Amino acid sequence: MATATSSRLVLAAALSGALLVAGCGGSTRPAGQSQFAWLHPSAAPRGWPVGRLPSGTAALAYPSGWRSIRTDPGSFSAALLGPHGRIRGYLNATPKNGPETLANWSRFRVAHNADEGDRQVVRESSASGLRFRSGTGSCVVDRYATVITRYREIACIVRGAHATTVVVAAAQPADWARLAPQLRRAVASFSVA
Repeated sequence: MATATSSRLVLAAALSGALLVAGCGGSTRPAGQSQFAWLHPSAAPRGWPVGRLPSGTAALAYPSGWRSIRTDPGSFSAALLGPHGRIRGYLNATPKNGPETLANWSRFRVAHNADEGDRQVVRESSASGLRFRSGTGSCVVDRYATVITRYREIACIVRGAHATTVVVAAAQPADWARLAPQLRRAVASFSVA
């Protein structure tokens, strides 16, 4: 009798464990990707202008009503400007130009922002192994304060067949809820050579 009871307990424990794995966390999706479930690679919405890196190795679509702005040489940026020319929403594509990699991106981006003089830099989420239109990437959502204002951003490094490029989509926290769908759409339509 004791053997039958312990066999049933072992079987019950094994079944419970199998059900737990199947129902919770048994997914093949890598950790962190659920926070980027919105990232569905797709073409840019009709009517959105497309900016390209001078090298021709990446294309970044941006919403109509936004405008391209001058930034660092070799990169492309577009912004939604508010009163007094203040940036409310920002999109940027920049070629990889340092030690950033898909593997170290979640640490690198936060450290890079701090090195640039940003304060109170907080990583909210990160994921790797994400699919893009023409490559794979790693992304971070973080927030930080500049000397002038605060931003929340999606920052991804994307490796294509011939180039690796960083794409950033940012907005002031007060504008995030309104601009996030456009920022996410721009990131989802980003392509790299």
